[in-house]
Amino acid sequence: MDATPERMPALYLSHGAPPLADDPVWPGELAAWSAGLPRPKAILMVSAHWEEAPLALGATETIPLVHDFWGFPEHYYQVRYAAPGAPELAASVRAMLRGPGTPVQDIPDRGLDHGAYVPLVEMFPDADVPVLQISLPTLDPRKLMDIGRRLAPLRDEGVLLVGSGFFTHNLAALRHVGAGVPGWSAEFDDWGRHALEAQDIDALLDFEHTSPAGRLAHPRTEHFAPLFVTLGAADAAGDLGGGRSVIDGFWMGLAKRSIQFG
Repeated sequence: MDATPERMPALYLSHGAPPLADDPVWPGELAAWSAGLPRPKAILMVSAHWEEAPLALGATETIPLVHDFWGFPEHYYQVRYAAPGAPELAASVRAMLRGPGTPVQDIPDRGLDHGAYVPLVEMFPDADVPVLQISLPTLDPRKLMDIGRRLAPLRDEGVLLVGSGFFTHNLAALRHVGAGVPGWSAEFDDWGRHALEAQDIDALLDFEHTSPAGRLAHPRTEHFAPLFVTLGAADAAGDLGGGRSVIDGFWMGLAKRSIQFG
């Protein structure tokens, strides 16, 4: 891939759910964020909603989306996002990640899931930037940081790296509280903000034990896991100190904190 003079940022974003599109605030926040970014040559997306080992590359041509949710009104299933595929980016990712003991597989009929397309619809609504989604092959934070480090050179080739999750995510616990923000969600969000500002990577890596209410905020860790791919890409580029929260606050009790490095 041809180099570009401007290094692209690395992002971690909270992707919400399909009803994000109807929120009075959040779509505008995402649109304003993307408007302030350099235009990417392509987007490499790691979503909490695709766990597959060994690491898998999704479709490299435009195919239907994966509407991987249930019980929503019909219009959410009618959403389309026909972004171009990114076969050149896929080739670069294969070359960077494939090696002895680290196979990479292709799943060409796997379209973008809602963790990928829900935020992209708001950030790049023209669907004119090529997108490649790769799977989470593990939930081990250290291994995910290593993947991010190995992918970091793509940022100098015009690729926007995006880890897509949710800064707190416990839907079951939300059913047992009333309106407002649950204490565990607010406490974890505040802890995470301070850990990121302090660049306390060790605390973040061991968040299940070092954070308040970590196991309540993330009873299963797949929605926090994409952050570590982003952190690895930032660490390799030396811009961990330049991280900033672009979006914060809460949505239906969950922290929507989203972070940019670079």
